[in-house]
Amino acid sequence: MTEHPRVRIVDSADVSADALIGDGSSIWHLAQVREGVRMGENCIVGRGAYIGTGVEMGDNCKVQNYALVYEPAKLGAGVFIGPAVVLTNDTYPRAINPDGSIKSAHDWEPVGVTIERGASIGARATCVAPVTIGAWATVAAGAVVVKDVPAHALVVGVPARRIGWVGEAGVPLTAGESSDVWVCPMTGARYIESEGTLNKETV
Repeated sequence: MTEHPRVRIVDSADVSADALIGDGSSIWHLAQVREGVRMGENCIVGRGAYIGTGVEMGDNCKVQNYALVYEPAKLGAGVFIGPAVVLTNDTYPRAINPDGSIKSAHDWEPVGVTIERGASIGARATCVAPVTIGAWATVAAGAVVVKDVPAHALVVGVPARRIGWVGEAGVPLTAGESSDVWVCPMTGARYIESEGTLNKETV
């Protein structure tokens, strides 16, 4: 294991010398971090996870075991990627061209998934690029996301659909005194719903 005040990388991990790994980050057994990755501070990359070429990760991200984060994904600070999650990068995948020749990197243009600050993607969920997952949203385990997810939305199913709202603590919000007010049962924080979006009430 490579361990010093800056980063911790186990010997079996495959981390490109060209990747920029932030202070305090840990990369575990059999994980692969490709060229050009820009990883923030205090990130965790679990066993067998894959971080594709040029992926950007903010501070304090967690990528759990066997997740596949394909380029050009962008993860904001504090993003949680559950076990075996897949962030795709090919809208119309094919192994071969119409003439039967095998596709090369020059024959298609990768598109990425963007996940904003504090959002969580549950185990074995798939996000089909190009989509954006809004800040503090939660994608339930096993869901398949094929369209953008608003901030604070709780989405489930195949295809994923919104069934509620979640606060920054991650727990579902409960109805407040009016139809447009939502309250976090854990922290007491209040949120206002307007035209399909949710915003934290400021004091």
